[in-house]
Amino acid sequence: MPLAEVIQSGNYQLIDVREPMELEMDGNIEGAKNIPLGEVEERKDEILSIEKPVILFCRSGNRSGKALEYLTSQGLENGYNGGGWAELKATIESNKGTF
Repeated sequence: MPLAEVIQSGNYQLIDVREPMELEMDGNIEGAKNIPLGEVEERKDEILSIEKPVILFCRSGNRSGKALEYLTSQGLENGYNGGGWAELKATIESNKGTF
């Protein structure tokens, strides 16, 4: 399923792989779980146990891409790189009325 359809469905878990200080400085997306990239490996079981699509994001999409690549190699089947947080937030907010 394309990322746009997942967002339109409203059924997903957001994971922000930025560092906590970045969230304080730049902002975040409501409902997102913060798991910094450096913690993804040690928290992989937590992420792999999520039963809905997982959308990873960061500042630009680079770190979330690395996290997705790792998690996919560990068995994540329904993962997406949401890219940069600001663009993803705008996309989610523009879809709020559609589900």
